[in-house]
Amino acid sequence: MVRVPNVLVMNQAAAAARLKIDSLADLITYARKNPGKLNYGSGGNGSAGHLAGEMFKQGAGIFAVHIPYNGGNPAQLALLSGQVDFNIDNLATAAANIKSGKLKALAVTSARRSALMPKVPAMAETLPGFEVDTWWGLVAPAGTPRDVVDRLNAAFTAALKAPETQQRFALLMAEPVPTTPEQFGQFMARERARYEAVVKRSGAKVD
Repeated sequence: MVRVPNVLVMNQAAAAARLKIDSLADLITYARKNPGKLNYGSGGNGSAGHLAGEMFKQGAGIFAVHIPYNGGNPAQLALLSGQVDFNIDNLATAAANIKSGKLKALAVTSARRSALMPKVPAMAETLPGFEVDTWWGLVAPAGTPRDVVDRLNAAFTAALKAPETQQRFALLMAEPVPTTPEQFGQFMARERARYEAVVKRSGAKVD
């Protein structure tokens, strides 16, 4: 139904300025020269921020220490207070602190730059093929008759394409993604396979 880009952010004063990191390439270069000296926070083991961080580490060939917090808000507070060096956070959640200058946005994790922050590069510009989005979809109980599924899909697709819906989601920094049931099923299968590989390689566990 809808997706929201994630964004890799650093504390502007406590990390980015101190370490002279002005881009994703700078961060990767520093991390490769100083393995284990950087850390990143997330909303907990197995959270979206944790797995996105592990995908970034694997794609960039770096090692940074993961620090799990009990939820996204404590992780963001840890970044703002300088307890961690970077987070991969939801763009909608991080936007206010990016605009105020407290956080420095290095890259969005969507395949392309976000129209909502077009000056922030996509991570794929530095790490080709990198893409991680937070997304929401609508599911029905197994065995729901196909005609019911089709009617629900048609109704929600029409709603997602409506200008007023798109304007409302834009305020939330979210992008409507109307799809067919088959497209959504294929998308979920790809996501499961991709995250399964990340979990196995990283050893991530849910508390």
